[in-house]
Amino acid sequence: MAHNNLETETRGTVDTATAAHYLNYSVQTLLRWGRVGGSPIKPIRIEGARKLQWRVADIRKIIGGAG
Repeated sequence: MAHNNLETETRGTVDTATAAHYLNYSVQTLLRWGRVGGSPIKPIRIEGARKLQWRVADIRKIIGGAG
């Protein structure tokens, strides 16, 4: 899967693999954050799909970029 640079990301949310790439964490870490909470970023749960989406603005805040 190709990932854009976070600086040029235009979507409001991204999937777990893309968020992990931007944050330099493993996919498993983000999935654990989604399950147990207490993380620096909270996912959006997609009902019925068992998938998580992550807000690009939140990712930018964590890594110190513009929100």
